[in-house]
Amino acid sequence: MIRSVVKGIGSAKPARLVKNADLEGMVETTDEWIVQRTGIRQRYIAGEGETTASLGEAAARAALDNAGMTPDDIDLIILATSTPDNTFPASAVDIQARLGMTHGFAFDMQAVCSGFVYAVTTADLYIRGGMAKRVLVIGSETFSRILDWNDRTTCVLFGDGAGALILEANEGRGLTSDRGILTANLRSDGSHKQKLYVDGGPSSTQTVGHLRMEGREVFKHAVGMVTDVIEASLSDAGITAADIDWFVPHQANKRIIDATAKKLDLPPEKVVITVDQHGNTSAASVPLALESAVADGRIKEGDVVLLEAMGGGFTWGAVLLRW
Repeated sequence: MIRSVVKGIGSAKPARLVKNADLEGMVETTDEWIVQRTGIRQRYIAGEGETTASLGEAAARAALDNAGMTPDDIDLIILATSTPDNTFPASAVDIQARLGMTHGFAFDMQAVCSGFVYAVTTADLYIRGGMAKRVLVIGSETFSRILDWNDRTTCVLFGDGAGALILEANEGRGLTSDRGILTANLRSDGSHKQKLYVDGGPSSTQTVGHLRMEGREVFKHAVGMVTDVIEASLSDAGITAADIDWFVPHQANKRIIDATAKKLDLPPEKVVITVDQHGNTSAASVPLALESAVADGRIKEGDVVLLEAMGGGFTWGAVLLRW
C-alpha cells in the first residue's frame, strides 16, 4: 500500500523576539503570571514586510533544502492558516508563485490551531488517492495581526511563525513498521464556536476583527477531546501509548500538554515542548515543535511520532506516523 513518508522539514520565525517582560509595559501582566499559567516565556512577532506568505515561503524553502528537492519536485502545496495575507487568493498560491512553481496546484486550509494536522491528513489522502506524489504541507500564521493588544488574557498567549514538511508517496507493506503516516483522526463540533473565535470577517462585519477566547472553557474541553482522537488513532494502528517514541502536541498551554500526557501515561521525556519559546502559533505550532525535535536529533528515522492539536470551532485531530 502507499504510505506518505516525511522527506523534509523546515521552519521560519520572524526577526523580532518579544519576551514576557516586554509585555509588562503594554498590559497589566507579569512574566511570573504568564509562565505560571501557560509556560510561555517568549514569542516571535512579525514586523513590517513579514507576512504569513513570506514566513511560509521561508519554511518551505528550508524543507526543500532539507529534503534535497526543488519546487519542480512538488505536486501540491497545502497551507494551513487562519491569518492569510488576503481574503483571496489563497496565500498558498502566493507561496507557489514565490517559489517559482507554475505547475501543480495549491490551496489554503482553515481549521485554526488544528490546521496543520488537518492539512497533513488531507495531503495523505491526496497521496494515497494518486493525485499527488509529493506534497508540501505548511503551517504559517501571523496571529499578532488579529490580537487585541489591550486584552491581557489573550495577547500574551500567541506568536507568529511557520513550519513545513514534505510528504512523498512510498510503497509500504500495510504494517505498523512502515515508515510514513499510519493513521489519522479528525473531529469538529461547531456548537463551541463562541468559546474561541474572531469577532470579524468579510461577510459579517467587513473587518478583520480580533481574537476572543473563553480561556477556562477551552481548557476544560481540551484534554478530553484530544485524548479521544489520540486513543482512536492508536486503536486504528493497533498499538498502545507505550509504543510512542515522541508526542508532539499543539503548543498552546503547558498545563494542557502536561495533563494530556499524564492521561495517556506518557513520560515527560517523550513530550516535545516549545510553547515556552514560541507561544501559541496556531497552525504553525505543531510543525515548529516537530522541526525543533528533528533538528536537535531527538526524532530519528523509525521513531513513532504522535501529532495532536485542538483549535477554535472546536476542531481537533491526531496523526500517528513513523518517521
